[in-house]
Amino acid sequence: MTTPQEELLPATRRALLHRIAVAQAEGRAPSLVAAVVRDGRTVWHGARTSVDGHGPDENVQYRIGSITKTFTAVLVLRLRDEGMLDLGDRLEKHLPGTGAGEATIAGLLAHTGGLAAESPGPWWERTPGSLRPELADVLGERPLLHPVGRRHHYSNPGYTLLGALVERLRGAPWEEVLRREVLEPLGLDRTTTRPQAPHAGGWAVHPWADVMLAEPVEDLGRMAPAGQLWSTTGDLARFAAFLTRGDDKVLSAETVREMRTPAAPAEAADVADGVTYGLGLQIQHRNGRLLVGHSGSLPGFLANLTIGVEDDVAAVVLTNCTSGPLTAGVGADLVRIVAEAEPRIPEPWRPLPDVDASVLELTGQWYWGTHAFVLRLTPEGGVSLEPLSGQGRRSRFRGNGDGTWTGLEGYYAGELLRAVRRPDGAVSHLDLGSFVFTRRPYDEGACVPGGVDPEGWRGVG
Repeated sequence: MTTPQEELLPATRRALLHRIAVAQAEGRAPSLVAAVVRDGRTVWHGARTSVDGHGPDENVQYRIGSITKTFTAVLVLRLRDEGMLDLGDRLEKHLPGTGAGEATIAGLLAHTGGLAAESPGPWWERTPGSLRPELADVLGERPLLHPVGRRHHYSNPGYTLLGALVERLRGAPWEEVLRREVLEPLGLDRTTTRPQAPHAGGWAVHPWADVMLAEPVEDLGRMAPAGQLWSTTGDLARFAAFLTRGDDKVLSAETVREMRTPAAPAEAADVADGVTYGLGLQIQHRNGRLLVGHSGSLPGFLANLTIGVEDDVAAVVLTNCTSGPLTAGVGADLVRIVAEAEPRIPEPWRPLPDVDASVLELTGQWYWGTHAFVLRLTPEGGVSLEPLSGQGRRSRFRGNGDGTWTGLEGYYAGELLRAVRRPDGAVSHLDLGSFVFTRRPYDEGACVPGGVDPEGWRGVG
């Protein structure tokens, strides 16, 4: 049995507190609250505030803005997993007459549907949703600004459409479906569409003076699936654990892994920043660390949820000002502080419980032409194939139960790997998407495309 890790060390806790204290002071935030999750449980909570004697705890609600989109994406993927839609379906198949029907479900999730970034008309985040009662009011006369599927262009109306899709297929309001299918099963009882005490008030801080202006709190109406939710660091910490591990009551570990997989072509600026987008999740490479999550903002509030999947560390940062602390940077720093100060302790090595002898014989060195690779069994029951040099194409493969494997990542994602045997049952070679891997470089005894020179290997002269 694995022994649970101890709570964070005092030096680590102080470093975390120092980081949020600097963020709150330099960002001039009325309050800032944060939490850190490790190994699926909350191990630290901190807060800084401008009000003496009052520090918000893990139960105080803040508006989380576009982190709402990740919740909406979870609902859509539940529909996919139930067979009610396919991510390649065009919107028109399930929600006709929008004017954006050629966008695919996957494209809307990954912001490649070609839609405008914002809704036309007055600033939708500071005006009541009643000004946009129908989808046509949200989309305007020209919903598509770009060719569908060609580029990543962040779109709030796109998630309005996904919310409407959920309502159409479930036959119930988005808010009701969200509560029934996600919030209640995950125990997120402090995540709501409208503020419930205790909650923070939203403020604008003057850019050139230390004075504040109260921001309005609007019900976003049709735009709710893009940014309506209020939540707490306690609830978002639990949500972060779900996005890391999955929960079969809501989505499997395999599906949340799919959410964390890049699904959108990166813009040139995004490539420079190491940022791309999955299915309802932002993906970023920062200081050599892969981070996934989402940021959020609405007038009066900034929010961020950041997960370092490989480190199994997540951070939540919430604040109540329109502009101020760069919460995404703070979240990434909180993950880094814990991951570097207290590196993850790996699980003990254990032998596999059972191994098929016909698979075991495939392990070891293989050659694609003159490139040396090694095939290994993985703890999950699949195999991996990687270059011995450490440079080049590599992938893990999932077993299909019939002696073949399907690639999970990189160049070989979705490609089929199979062992080709001779009439006597001995292995001739591996076939990977038509590429032949042999036990020796250009093995004359195997079926090498183009044949092997009968004079064999030789020197010059």
